[in-house]
Amino acid sequence: MNTHHDGPDRDHRRPEGVSDTLVEALGSLSKALETTERARGHLYGFHQLTGTADLELGRAVELLREAGHPEWAERVREEIQGRDVIPGHWTFQIVEAYDDTYYQPFKALERAAVDELAEGRTHLYEAEMKQARHTDRPGSVS
Repeated sequence: MNTHHDGPDRDHRRPEGVSDTLVEALGSLSKALETTERARGHLYGFHQLTGTADLELGRAVELLREAGHPEWAERVREEIQGRDVIPGHWTFQIVEAYDDTYYQPFKALERAAVDELAEGRTHLYEAEMKQARHTDRPGSVS
């Protein structure tokens, strides 16, 4: 379906009085937030992988006991299994602190900047880049 239009839709059109520099600044702010979203995803990956490793340690403890090495089973259980990843914190607490202290405030600030400076219109930089780089190849949709 080729529905090429003359420029971005209203929601992605630059409001009156918004300068090139402001569009670029908001684009940079948005890109930084997108990078933070990726970092947050990695943090959740860290949380899940660490939890999976800890559960597997429980299996290792059982198997060490079964194999006749209760002293090693107890050492693994006491020294590593269920251990804080940083003093006083399991990974879920790190995720919560990141969300509360950094991610949510960043997301709110980016939203407020777009609302106040660009009438709530998101991705202006990308929409204008799409328009500038768009070709009329089959399958291209504006």
